[in-house]
Amino acid sequence: MRSGRIGVVRGTALYVGALIGPGLLLVPALAAEAAGPAAIVAWVGLLVLSLPLAVTFATLGVRHPVPGGVTAYVEEGLGARAAGVTGAVFLTAVFIGAPAVALIGGLYVADLVGGGRTVAVLTGLAMFALVLAANTGGIRVSSTVQSGLTAVLVIVVATALVTVLPGHGGEGWEPFAPHGWWAVGTAANLLAWLILGWEAMAQLAGEFRDPARDLPRAVALAYVTIVVLYLGLAVATIAVRTDSDVPLADLLEVGLGATGRDVTAVLAIALTMGTMNVYIGGASRLAAAVARRGDLPRWLGEGGSAQRSIPRRPLAVIGLVGSALLGLLAAGVMDPEDFVRATSACFVTVYVLSLSSAIRILTGSARRIAAVALALVLVVTAFSGPFLAVPVAVALVTAGVRRASSAAARRRAYS
Repeated sequence: MRSGRIGVVRGTALYVGALIGPGLLLVPALAAEAAGPAAIVAWVGLLVLSLPLAVTFATLGVRHPVPGGVTAYVEEGLGARAAGVTGAVFLTAVFIGAPAVALIGGLYVADLVGGGRTVAVLTGLAMFALVLAANTGGIRVSSTVQSGLTAVLVIVVATALVTVLPGHGGEGWEPFAPHGWWAVGTAANLLAWLILGWEAMAQLAGEFRDPARDLPRAVALAYVTIVVLYLGLAVATIAVRTDSDVPLADLLEVGLGATGRDVTAVLAIALTMGTMNVYIGGASRLAAAVARRGDLPRWLGEGGSAQRSIPRRPLAVIGLVGSALLGLLAAGVMDPEDFVRATSACFVTVYVLSLSSAIRILTGSARRIAAVALALVLVVTAFSGPFLAVPVAVALVTAGVRRASSAAARRRAYS
C-alpha cells in the first residue's frame, strides 16, 4: 500500500472490518444467556467505552506514528519489559482464540450439513490445518478480500435486523435481570471481544492522505456505524432468544428465512478462515520477534529465512496448542464460553497496558481521555474473574524467561 492512499471512506471501512469478525457469530448470544435482557446495559456500557478507546488510539496514531502495533506503544511509554509482556499476552489470546474461532465456524457448518459436535470439531480442525498450511507457504488472504467478507456480513446482518426488529423488538424483555446485576459485568466481559480492534488502525495513520483530518473522521463514521449495528444486534438477540450453538443463524432465519441460515453458514466459514489466517500469520511473526528479544524461548525466533515471510516454528507451536485445545472442546472438558472469556481476559490486559502507556505518552485532553478509557477498561477487566489467571501466568512466565535469557547472555559474555 502506497503512502497517503487511505481516505475517509476507505479508512471507515477498514475500521469497521477490524472490529467486526467471527465473534459476532456467538458472543452476543453468550452475553444474553449470561445476563438476560440486562445484557443491553453491557452493550451500551461497552459502546460508551469504545469512544475514548477510539479517540485515544487515533490520537496515538496521529501524534506517535510508530510501527509495530500496541507493543510499540507500550515500549515507548512503559519500557521493553512491559512490551514483552504485552506481546506474550497478545500471543496467548491468539493461541486460545484461534481454536475457539475454528470451532464456532465448525458449529455453523455442522448446522448446515448435520453431524453435531463431531462434525463441528472435525471441520474446525480442517480449517485450522488449511490456515496453517497456507501460512507455511507464506500465502495470506488479502486485506481487501477480508474487508469484502466483513462488508457482506454487515449487509446481511443489517438486512436481517431491519426485518426482525419491527415484529420482534419488543419481545423477550421480562424478567429484565434474571441472573442479577452482577451478571451484567460478566456479559460485558464476554462482549469485550467485539470492541477489540480500535488499536489495529493506529499504526496505519501514516497511510492516510491527511492523518490529522481524515483519521478522526474515519473513526467517527466507524463509531456511528458500530453503535447502530451493535445496538440493533443486541435488541434482536434478546428478542430472538436461542439456546443453540449457532445463534446468528437462528436470528437470520427469523429475518430472512431458510436462505438467511444457509448464507450465515457460508459467511461463517469464510470469515473464520479469513480472520484466523490474518491473526495466525501476524502472531507467528510477533512470536518470533518477541523470542529474539528474549521474552520467549529464543528457539522460537530461530530457524527462519529471509525468503520466508512467516516463521515456521511459531506456526508449529500454534498448530500443536490449537489442536490440543480443540481436542479438549471435543471431549467436553471445556466449552467455547471458557475460551471466549480467557481470550477476552488476555485482550483486556493488553488494553490495560496500552492505555497505561498512552497516559504517559500523551498530554493535555488526550491524556485525560486515555485515563477515562483506562478506568472503564479496568472495570471490565475486574469481571474476568478467575480467567485473569491466564494473563497473570503469562506475565510471570515471560518475566522468568527474560531473566533466564539475560543470565545466559551474561554467561556467554564472560565465558
